[in-house]
Amino acid sequence: MEKTQWRRGLIVSCQAVPEDPFYGAEHIARMAKAAEIGGAVGLRINSVEDIEEVKRTVSIPVIGILKKRYENSLAYITPTIKEVEQVVESGADIVCIDGTSSVKPDGKSTEEFLQDIKKRFSVPVMADISTVEEGIAAWKAGADMIATTLAGYEEYLKNPVYNPADNFREPDFEIVASLAAQVGIPVFAEGRYWTPEDVVKAMRLGAHSVVVGSAITRPQLITQRMSMAIERFLTQ
Repeated sequence: MEKTQWRRGLIVSCQAVPEDPFYGAEHIARMAKAAEIGGAVGLRINSVEDIEEVKRTVSIPVIGILKKRYENSLAYITPTIKEVEQVVESGADIVCIDGTSSVKPDGKSTEEFLQDIKKRFSVPVMADISTVEEGIAAWKAGADMIATTLAGYEEYLKNPVYNPADNFREPDFEIVASLAAQVGIPVFAEGRYWTPEDVVKAMRLGAHSVVVGSAITRPQLITQRMSMAIERFLTQ
C-alpha cells in the first residue's frame, strides 16, 4: 500500500474478545462490511482469522494487529517479529505494532524492532504510542504513521482490567495536536472517541484520520455508557 493511498477519514476498529456476543471472524467481517457501507476509509482488525475474513469481505485497507501478552514485557500489540509475520501473511495492508518505550518480549527497543521489520518486510508500519515523546521517537525510528491508541492507558498496560469509568473520559486531544505539529508522518487519533464532535475536533487539531472502535462496534459498552449516565442522573 503506497502512502498516497492513505485516504483521510474514519477508521473503524472491529475487534471482539471471546466473551463478547459478536466474537468470531464471521461477525467481525459483518461489522467491517457495515463500516465500509457507512463510509469508513479503513479498518483496524485483530487476529489472523479476522484479518483474512475481513479481507475477503471488504475493499478498504486493513490495519492488522495481533495482540499477544508475554510475561516479560508490557508490550502486547504485535510485539515481536513472529506476530508481525503472521499479520503480514494474513494480508493486512498495514501492520500496527507497539511503539511505546516498553522493551519488547525479545529484548528489542522500539527503534530496533522497527529497523528489523523494515529489513524483512515492505509493509507500511503504524506505531501505537502513549506519549508525545514515544511518537517522536517512533517517527525518527522509521514508523510510517503513529496512532495515539495507548495515550492515557499507562496504568492499563500494567494491570489490564477494563474500567467502565473510561467510557466518560475525554480523548487525549493534546497529544494529537502536539504530535501533528512535530512529526512528518500521519498521526491517527485513537482512544475514547465517542461522538462526531470529538472526531471532528481531532481532525481540526491535525489528525490525519480518527480510529473509533467501541462507540461503533461494541453495543454492550454503548449500552453501558447510556445506562451509567441515567443511573448517575437518578442518584443525584
